[in-house]
Amino acid sequence: MELTIDNHDCPWRQKAEELTRRIEQLERILYGKRSEKMPKVLPKPSTSTESELLQETRKERRAQRQSLPERIIEHQVKEADRHCQKCGSTDLKKVGEGRKSVIYEHIPARIERQIHVQETLACPCGEYVVTADGPIRPTEGGSYGPSFIAHVVIAKCCDSIPLYRMEKQFKRSGLPISRSTLCNLFHQAADALKPIYERMLTNMPSYSLVLADETPLPIQAENKTHKGYMWSFINDDYILYRYSRTRSGLTPSQVLKDSKGVLLADAFSGYNRICTPDGRIRAGCWAHARRKFFEAKDSAPEAQPVLDYIKALYQIEYDVANLDALGSAQHLEIRKDRAGPILLELNRYLREQEDTHPPKSPMGKAICYVLNNWDELNQFVNEPQLPLDNNASERALRIIALGRKNYLFAGSDQAAENLAGLYSLVASCELHSIKPEHYLADVLIRVHTHPQSQLDDLLPYRWKTLSK
Repeated sequence: MELTIDNHDCPWRQKAEELTRRIEQLERILYGKRSEKMPKVLPKPSTSTESELLQETRKERRAQRQSLPERIIEHQVKEADRHCQKCGSTDLKKVGEGRKSVIYEHIPARIERQIHVQETLACPCGEYVVTADGPIRPTEGGSYGPSFIAHVVIAKCCDSIPLYRMEKQFKRSGLPISRSTLCNLFHQAADALKPIYERMLTNMPSYSLVLADETPLPIQAENKTHKGYMWSFINDDYILYRYSRTRSGLTPSQVLKDSKGVLLADAFSGYNRICTPDGRIRAGCWAHARRKFFEAKDSAPEAQPVLDYIKALYQIEYDVANLDALGSAQHLEIRKDRAGPILLELNRYLREQEDTHPPKSPMGKAICYVLNNWDELNQFVNEPQLPLDNNASERALRIIALGRKNYLFAGSDQAAENLAGLYSLVASCELHSIKPEHYLADVLIRVHTHPQSQLDDLLPYRWKTLSK
């Protein structure tokens, strides 16, 4: 009698395959490329198109450079050279404006100590004294101006510089300032701007399309840090961060409440509270799906056709972008005509492969993920405004991950909430190509006198118009 062993049902073989997969994954993390970037999906442009794209890029860079402050430095001809080498004449005339060249130089930032003198007038009768108004301060009685405080916020929220490093930088600039003072300024800014952040929270449920994701954020505790979470919620107008102590679905339900529309997120069950028949429609992320097949392709060559199908879906989006038709009725029509058949072929292929891979193998898990979330992943076909993936949310959380690496943890739950508020304002400025330091320095003053009923005017995308 011949004994045959089904490799898929053999426990020790499955265990060996799982251990091999983990070793390969660790080797890829340690020594290999971590990028999941797919090959270019755009067809190779013609020579003329390539030249046009290159010219546009150069024009954009030139425009950015020309917006920099300029200083003209004139170089005079040396006195010994102010005569003709042929006839000896000293009557040399200027030729045009002179030969020009451009050098980009770094001018170190400087901190100045401003002394504000308020004029005081008194009447000879001795009954009346008047004093000129003093400078407007971001915080009552504070010694630091709005631009200084804005710089501290930007250094931490944009550049992920810990406060102890800022302390050293300011000392080199001639201003000894303690880390505790910098910490106080940071949180005072968060308190002052909290009404604007709360307006962002209030307005979020009104947006029909929201992208969401979350990432851990360590919080300092008595003996050791505990794990909190920073969430990102993105709409067309701004990026909102929200801190919570847990990863439960309470946070999405508090932010989006009982609103309707579409929520683009991964398959995390924490979003189930708001994705209900009476709530939001859930849309899936093709980048998350692709990642699972990308990780499985080393042990299962059958994953490559799936990657090719997903690449074809992105090819459609690039073609529509070239037509300048993103989000239009034409975009919807193209998606239905081209993406529909691709999805049918992909579904058929996955069904064929489903029974040939163990459920706990990398390929089996990838297939199971896509088929279980098939309806969510197909939502984009009927919504031209809906992107294929949730990468915008993941990009928004990169700054949290970088901060987590540099300053290690937030000091408390309240500190993490303040961090979320300032991160929201800074990221929203960058979303609309606004210099966040200009925005913060301005609204730190405006917020104290601006009518509460018109706080929406101080949101970054509205402030851009207000400040002109």
